[in-house]
Amino acid sequence: MTTSPPRTPPRPARRRASQGRTALYFLAPALLALVVLRLLPAAMALVSSARHHSLVDGTTTFVGLGNYTDLFSDSQFWQSVRVTLLFSLVINPLQVLIALGLAVLLGRRFAGVRFWRSLVFAPIAVPPAVSAVIWGILYRPEGPLNAILGALGIPPQPFLTSSEQALFALIVLMSWVGVGYWMMFLIAGLQDIPQECYDAAAVDGASAWQRFFHVTLPLLRRPLAFVLVADTVANFLVFAPVQLLTRGGPDGSTNLMMYDVFRRAYSVGDINFAQAEVVVLVAITLAVVVVQFRMMQGKGEE
Repeated sequence: MTTSPPRTPPRPARRRASQGRTALYFLAPALLALVVLRLLPAAMALVSSARHHSLVDGTTTFVGLGNYTDLFSDSQFWQSVRVTLLFSLVINPLQVLIALGLAVLLGRRFAGVRFWRSLVFAPIAVPPAVSAVIWGILYRPEGPLNAILGALGIPPQPFLTSSEQALFALIVLMSWVGVGYWMMFLIAGLQDIPQECYDAAAVDGASAWQRFFHVTLPLLRRPLAFVLVADTVANFLVFAPVQLLTRGGPDGSTNLMMYDVFRRAYSVGDINFAQAEVVVLVAITLAVVVVQFRMMQGKGEE
């Protein structure tokens, strides 16, 4: 009776190649979506930004960096950059700090905590256009907010009709919309922190504030970095409230870059010029995100 020789196990290189193909099959739909929905439009925008379409004779010509040269010499563009950076400088830390405070408060277990989480999270389920309409009613001169201020003895405020208050009125609106969404990410991060870390700190005599600063914040670094970066990108793309409530006014005080792109593309009719501003907006966003990653990076990760 003959016995067949034992099968030799597959070589490590062949096994790795098989695993790589399997992983590629699973990643293929996501990679295809990334190429079609992200990379290809970005490449098309970059190419389009180097062209100019004449509305007089309908011809399209290659102008290279001409659109960027004209853009950087446009005072209205620089005003939109300043407004966007001021908007981001105020709203990003404001939303993250409020979301963190709510996450710490509502991350605990007590009666009715799910109801309060749902209540804070609810605004994100409302479309941005609907939220803008709601706050537009609240901000009216004869609206509920001024009625409350009048009951407190405070004179009526112009809100959206004031060049000094309109941007901050939008910040309040967008914070009401976004804080609950970012809170949920931070609650998930808090729940991943082992209870043993808090127990050890309590045994060492650490107070509640010391546990927060020396245990919670260091172990929550990665979720905080994600929330800060994602919040920054989202706020650079704010459009609907500006379009519905202020249209960039008064006096350009709410002319965020995303709205300025829309205005140039569809009000002025210069698509190629707007594409150049889109490229600049993406570059500014990436630069801010890189700086944030460097600031949030721990010393042990460098």
